[in-house]
Amino acid sequence: DSKTKNELVNEVLETVELEAIKDSMVGLPGISGLSTEQRKRLTIAVELVANPSIIFMDEPTTGLDARAAAIVMRAVKNVAETGRTVVCTIHQP
Repeated sequence: DSKTKNELVNEVLETVELEAIKDSMVGLPGISGLSTEQRKRLTIAVELVANPSIIFMDEPTTGLDARAAAIVMRAVKNVAETGRTVVCTIHQP
C-alpha cells in the first residue's frame, strides 16, 4: 500500500543520509542539483527501494575525493547495518 511504500522510501533516504535533500532535482553535476557524492548515494538508494537482501557495489567511491568517499562509505556501512549483505569493491581505503 501507499503508506508502506512511503515508509520504505523514507527509511532508505535516512539510511543513505539523503533525507535533507529529498525534494531536490538531480540536475547536472557541478552546475545544479545534487553533487557527485550525493548522486552516488542516490544510486544506492534507488537499488535499496527494491528491498534486496544482498547488494553488490562496484567501486562506489570512484571519482570522489577523500571526504566524499568517506560519506559514501558511511552510507554503505549504514546499509550493512540494516541486515543486508553488502559486497563492495573499492580501490581506496
